[in-house]
Amino acid sequence: MTDRDHTDDPAETQGVRLQKVLAQAGVGSRRACEILIDEGRVEVNRRVVTEQGVRIDPDRDVVHVDGSRIPPPRRHAYLAFNKPRGVVSTMDDPEGRPTVTDYLPGRSDRLFHVGRLDTDTEGLLLLTNDGDFAHKLAHPSYEVPKTYLAQVTGVMDRATVTRLRKGITLPDGPVRPDRLKVVSRAADKCMVEIVLHEGRNHIVRRMLEAMGHPVRRLARTAVGPVQLGRLPVGETKELSREELGALLELLDRRS
Repeated sequence: MTDRDHTDDPAETQGVRLQKVLAQAGVGSRRACEILIDEGRVEVNRRVVTEQGVRIDPDRDVVHVDGSRIPPPRRHAYLAFNKPRGVVSTMDDPEGRPTVTDYLPGRSDRLFHVGRLDTDTEGLLLLTNDGDFAHKLAHPSYEVPKTYLAQVTGVMDRATVTRLRKGITLPDGPVRPDRLKVVSRAADKCMVEIVLHEGRNHIVRRMLEAMGHPVRRLARTAVGPVQLGRLPVGETKELSREELGALLELLDRRS
């Protein structure tokens, strides 16, 4: 059952039984998934399915349970990595600096990073071997928001916050954060949370320095709906079903 098949009888669609797809995705036992279908809590391509035995193409059909996207069976790896400061956002570095690969011992699959973080920037970096997924996630046209936490020199006043929220112009063009707020203040520094959907080089550092608040320390804490959370520095974890589903949903809405 695909988007092109909305006029077809779902029961005649060749593929995998819906309850089996849900069970394999970890939604619940097959019997529990049948109950979800009976209760009208499952959608395929935005159509509620209440009939048992419906077959779908899990790689092409879009499935939701209680409004949450259920990703297709995983044939690729999707990881969150908490990049330490000083690590280069490459898989190999001719200068011998520490790279992402140094934190992936024993993995035989060829992973690559989605986008980059400056060497001095720490935090969330997504890793995958799914080229199409990586392309969409990194492409500016999809406008995937990234959240940063910056410790800056000086205490940012209300006028500066207002000006930044309205947008400023840098030498390479204007920039306007999606959201910006001061989360804490001290005598000579403050913490600022910034959400941006663009990825020009050093954009967070440059926009804050342009306002007289050089960055002391910078971390990315989220990419779209995926949060860094309590992932230890230098560690990786597989994206959960909910995280991957939410990312796919975000990319679909903006495609």
